[in-house]
Amino acid sequence: MSTLLYSLGRWSYRHPWRVLLGWLLILAAVGGAAAGLNKGFDNAFSIPGTEAQEGLSQLSRTFPQVSGTSAQFIVVAADGDDVTDAAYRDPIEDTVAALEDVPGVSSVTSPFDEMVTGMVSDDDSAAIVRLQFEGTMTDVTADDKESLHVVVDDLAEQLPEGAQTALGGELFATELPTITLTEAVGVIIALLVLIITFRSFVLAGLPLGIALIGVGVSLLGLVASTQWATVSATTPMLALMLGLAVGIDYSLFIAARHQDQLREGMDPEESAGRATGTAGSAVVFAGVTVLIALIGLGFANIPFLTTMGIAAAVAVAIAVMIAVTLTPAVLGFVKHRAIGRMPKPKKERAPRTGFAARWVGMVTRHPVVTTVAVVLGLGLMAAPVGSLALSLPNAGVLPKDNEARIGFDLTSEHFGAGFNGPLILTGTIVTSTDPLGLMNDLKDEVEAIDGVKEVALATPNETADTGIVQIVPETGPDDPATSELVRELRAHHDEWLDEYGIDLKVTGSTAVGIDISDRLGGALVPFGIFVVGLSFILLMIVFRSVWVPLKAALTYLLSILAAFGVVAAVFSWGWGADLLHVARTGPIIAFMPIVVMGVLFGLAMDYEVFLVSRMREDYVHAGRKKGFTRDVAVDAVRTGFAASARVVTAAAVIMFAVFAAFVPEGDSNLKPIALALAVGIAIDAFLVRMTLVPAVMALLGEKAWWMPRWLDRILPHFDIEGEAVERERALADWPEPGSTAVIAADDLEVAAEDTVLASGVTLRAEPGEALVLTSADPRSARAVGLAIAGRAIPSDGLLRVSGHLLPGRAAWVRAHVGLALLGAESATAARAVRDALRGGTRLVVVHGADALEPAARDQVAAVLRDARHALSPTELTVVLTGSDPRAAQILLSDAGWDAVQLHDVAAAPTHFEVNV
Repeated sequence: MSTLLYSLGRWSYRHPWRVLLGWLLILAAVGGAAAGLNKGFDNAFSIPGTEAQEGLSQLSRTFPQVSGTSAQFIVVAADGDDVTDAAYRDPIEDTVAALEDVPGVSSVTSPFDEMVTGMVSDDDSAAIVRLQFEGTMTDVTADDKESLHVVVDDLAEQLPEGAQTALGGELFATELPTITLTEAVGVIIALLVLIITFRSFVLAGLPLGIALIGVGVSLLGLVASTQWATVSATTPMLALMLGLAVGIDYSLFIAARHQDQLREGMDPEESAGRATGTAGSAVVFAGVTVLIALIGLGFANIPFLTTMGIAAAVAVAIAVMIAVTLTPAVLGFVKHRAIGRMPKPKKERAPRTGFAARWVGMVTRHPVVTTVAVVLGLGLMAAPVGSLALSLPNAGVLPKDNEARIGFDLTSEHFGAGFNGPLILTGTIVTSTDPLGLMNDLKDEVEAIDGVKEVALATPNETADTGIVQIVPETGPDDPATSELVRELRAHHDEWLDEYGIDLKVTGSTAVGIDISDRLGGALVPFGIFVVGLSFILLMIVFRSVWVPLKAALTYLLSILAAFGVVAAVFSWGWGADLLHVARTGPIIAFMPIVVMGVLFGLAMDYEVFLVSRMREDYVHAGRKKGFTRDVAVDAVRTGFAASARVVTAAAVIMFAVFAAFVPEGDSNLKPIALALAVGIAIDAFLVRMTLVPAVMALLGEKAWWMPRWLDRILPHFDIEGEAVERERALADWPEPGSTAVIAADDLEVAAEDTVLASGVTLRAEPGEALVLTSADPRSARAVGLAIAGRAIPSDGLLRVSGHLLPGRAAWVRAHVGLALLGAESATAARAVRDALRGGTRLVVVHGADALEPAARDQVAAVLRDARHALSPTELTVVLTGSDPRAAQILLSDAGWDAVQLHDVAAAPTHFEVNV
C-alpha cells in the first residue's frame, strides 16, 4: 500500500494539471447528472416487514382514503367566543369544501361531521380540520402545499378578530434542512486553525479547497442518485458534515507530513511521494474504518438508514481518494512555498520542551493516576445517558415560530398531546355480516384500554371489507407511554381475532416511528459487534498487536457513553438547551445512537491510527538498535506522541468546529447528531486518545506490541508506517548505482511457516539471460522461483525484480512477471508457458519443466524460442526451477540460450555457471 501511494504521490506531484482538471471534470459531470436526474429528497420514513408498515400497505389497497400522508389545521376562537358559533362554523365549512378541490387531497374531515367525534375541543374553544392525501409526503408537491396555505390564510381573514389558525400535521412535521451562515463559522475556524498549523496562507487553503471539491462531488452525486433511490433530506447534511470534516483532516495529515519533510531539506517531489506513502497509508486505513462503521448501519435493516450510511460512506471514500491524489498535485503547484514561515533556529532561542512533550511526559510518569482520573471523569459525564429518550421527528421539535410547531402546541393545549399522534387499528372485516356493529364493538373495546383518550373514528370503508379505528392516545407521539399503548393494543390481537375473527394491525405514522425505534434498538448490539469486531481485526493487522486494538475498542466505549451523556443532559435535562437553541427538550431522533456510534468509531480510530502508528514507528526503529525493552517502548510513546500531537490537535479542533457549527441553527433532526459528534470528537481526541491512551500504553510497556506468533503469521501485512517507502529510499542504489539487472538477490531467504526452504541465495541476471534454480528438495527451488515472481514473500535478505524492490512492489511484479507451474500433465505444459508469456512479459518463471517427457520439453522449448524471437534475444529472461539441472540446460539450449546460470538454492547455497 505505502509503495503504491508513494508512486501515486510522485506522479500526481509531477502532473498537477492533469489531476486537478480530472477532478474538476468529475465535479462538472456529476453536477450535470444532478441537474438532469434530481427527483428531490423524501422525509417519509418506512420500515418494511413491521406490523405498522404492513398495515399501511393494506390500507393503501383497501382504504386509500386514509393510507396516504395527512395534514390538519386548527382554528382557535378568540377569547370569549365559541368555535361552534356561525361566525366560525360557516367559514370553516366553506374552507372544507374548498380544500376538497386542492390537487392530491383525497378527503377532508369537517370537525362538525356527525360521523366523527373529538374534533371540537371540550370547551368549544378550538376545532381541527383533517385532510388526507392520496400518496406519501413526497408525492405532495410544493405547489400543493402552497395551495393549502392560501386556503387556510383566506380562512384566517374571514374569522373574527383575535381568532388563530395554524396549518400542520404529518405533512408539515419535518422541514428540509438548509445550510445557514452558522455552518460557515466552522469552515472559518478550520481555516484559522490551518493557518496557525502550517504558518502559511498558501498551504492553509489547500486542505479546505480539496475538501470542498470532494464534498461537491459527493453531494451532487447524492442528488443524482435520487432518480433511483429514496433519500431522506437529512442524508445530504450528514454527508456534508462528515465529508467536510474528514476531507479537511485527511488532506491536513498529508500536507503536514510534507511540510515537516521540506523543512528537513528533502526534495519537494520526493517529499510529496513519501508524505502520500506514509501519512496517506494512515489516511486510507482510517477511511476504511469509517467506511466499515457507516456501511454497518445496514444492520438495522431500515432502508432510509442504510441509504444514509451508504451516502456518508461514499462521501468519506471520495474524501480519501481526493486526499491521496489532489493533495500531492496541489503541492506540485506550490512547490517550495509549502515550507511556510520557518520556526526560529534552535540556536537563536533558549532550548525548551514543547507542550506536547511536557504533557505526554506528565501522563506517562503518572499513568495509574491519569487512567483512573479520566475513566472516572468520563463515567460522570455518561451518568445522564439513562434518561436519553428516542423517537422519530415530529412538529414538536421544530422552531417555536414555525407554523407547524405552533399548530402542534395549540393542538396539545386544546385537545391533548395525543391528538398530534393518532393511531390506526385496521383489519379485514369482509366476513362480518354487521360491519357497522362490529366497528362499534371494537370502538368500545379500544376505549376501555388504559392510555386511550378517545376513539375519533370507527368505520368500515365503502365496500365494507376493511375497517379502521382511529385512536387518540392520552400522550404525545414521542412519549414512552404511547409506545406502551401500541404494545398493549397489539397484545389484544389474539383475543380480538378469536372474538371477532379479525386480524387487526396497529399502524399510522406514530406506530411506524415506534417500530423504527424498536428495530434500531435491536440492531445496536449486532451493529456494534460487526463494526468493533471487524475494525479490531484491521487494527491487529496494522499494529501487529492484540492489546492496542483491545484498548482502542474499550476506550471508544468511554467516548461514546460520555457523548451520549452530554446529549441527554441537553435534550432530556435541558442543560444549556436555550444556549444551543433547542426548540423542545425530550426525545431525540431515533437513529441518532446508531449513526453516532458508527461515525464516531471511525473518527476515533482515525486519531488512534495517526497517534499510535507514529508510536509504533518509533518503537520499531529504536527497538532494532537498542532492543525491544520497556524503556524503549515508553520512550516511543513519548516521541511518537510529540511528533504527531500538533497535527492531531489541529485535526480534532477542525472536526469539532465543523460539527459544532451545525448545532446552534442546524436542522432539528441533525442537531443532536452534530452535538454528539462534536462532543464525542473533543472527548475522544483530547481526553481519550491524547491522555488516556499514552497512559495505558506506558502501563503496558513493550507488552503493548505483543501478538501470538501463530496469529502474526496468518494476518496479512498492512504497511501503515511506510516502512516499504523508507526501505526503497535506503536501497535506491542497490545492487549498485545504474544497475541493469533484471533479477538481483543478496542472502535471500524464503520460508513457509517455520520451515526455511532456501537461504543465502545470491543472484544476478541481466536482460536476456537464463537461470536454472535447482535443489535436492524441489520445494526449495520452487519457493525461490515464486519469490522472484512476486507470489511468495521473502522472509529475509534482499530481492529486486525488474527494478522493483520486494516485497513492497510485489503487486507490480505479480502483474508483470509470468509464472508457469507445470504439473504431471505434459500435454498442457506448452499451453501453460504460453499463457505465462502473454501480455509481452519480459521475465517468466517456469517450474517443473525438467520433469517433463522429452516431447513435452521440446514443445516448451519451442514456445520459449518463439517468444524470444518475438521480442529480441536480449529482452526475454527465463528462470527455470526444479531438481534436474541437466534437463533444464538441454531445454534452454534448444530454446536458443548459449549460456545458462545454474544455482543450487538449498540451505547451504552454492553457485556455479555452466556454458551449454
